Amino acid sequence: MAKFQSLKEAVAENLRDGETVAFEGFTHLIPHAAAHEVIRQGIKDLTLIRMTPDIIYDQLVGMGLARKVVFSYAGNPGVGLLRRMRDAIENGWPRSIETVEHSHAAMANAYEAGAAGLPCAVFRGYRGAGLKDVNPDIRTISCPFTGEELAAVPAHRPDVAFIHAQKASRRGDVLIEGIIGVQKEAVLAAKRAVVTVEEIVEDFEGLHPNLCVLPHWTVASVVQVPGGAHPSYTHGYYARDNASYLEWDRISSDRELFSRWMKENVLDVGPDVFASRVKGL
Repeated sequence: MAKFQSLKEAVAENLRDGETVAFEGFTHLIPHAAAHEVIRQGIKDLTLIRMTPDIIYDQLVGMGLARKVVFSYAGNPGVGLLRRMRDAIENGWPRSIETVEHSHAAMANAYEAGAAGLPCAVFRGYRGAGLKDVNPDIRTISCPFTGEELAAVPAHRPDVAFIHAQKASRRGDVLIEGIIGVQKEAVLAAKRAVVTVEEIVEDFEGLHPNLCVLPHWTVASVVQVPGGAHPSYTHGYYARDNASYLEWDRISSDRELFSRWMKENVLDVGPDVFASRVKGL
C-alpha cells in the first residue's frame, strides 16, 4: 500500500547507501526533484541505472554519489556532453566511476525482464555491434527451438525506482499521460518505488482507460511535488525549459561553478523550489 509522504521522508525511508537506483522518465517526467533530495541527503556509493542519462545523472555523479552507472547513451539532450560524468570517467573527479553501456533496446528489455522476475533478457540485438566487445554483461545464447543466435543481458532489478507522473489518486494509484518510456517497467522491476506527482486527485473517473495506471500496491511512496520534473516537461502541465539545458552546459563545464550552482540551487533549497520555477516560466 502506497504511503503519502513528504519527499524528504520518502527518500530517507526507501534509499540507502550502496543501493541500486533508477530515476526514469523519457523526454518528459524526469524526476529531478527526487534526485535533488537524494543529493541533499548525501546518499552515496549508488549504482545508477537509466536510459539516456541526462543532467540529473550529471549532478549525481558530479556530487560524488555514484560509484557505477548502467546506461544507454549519456548526454545533455539537444546540447551535448554530460561534462561532470565525463570528468569523473576521464579524471576521477570528484571520484572515479564504473560504467556499463548498453543499447536502448537492451535497457528496455532488461527492465521488462526485471519486471517479469526473470534473471536475464533475451532479444535480437548487438549483431555486428562493437559494444559487446567491451561490455562483458552482453552475452549470446542459441534459441533452443530454432538455433538462432540471440543477445542476452542481466535483468535490471533496482532496489529503488523513482519516477514522476501527472496524478495519483487518494488510494495511491498512479496515472501517466503522454510518452511512457520505461517508467512502468522500472517500477515493477524495483523492490521499492517512489512516485512524485503534480497533483493528488480523488480518483481517475472520466479519464481514458488506456492511460498508464500503476496500482497502489506497486508503489511504496507517493509524494506531491508540483513542478517535480523541471526542467524537463510534464505533458499537460508545463513545457520543457530549454534554456536550463543550454545553461547547464556552461555551468557543468567548470568544477567551481558547478559546485556553487549545486549549493545555491539544490543543497540550500527544498522541493518547493520546483513549483516556483515552473510558475516563472
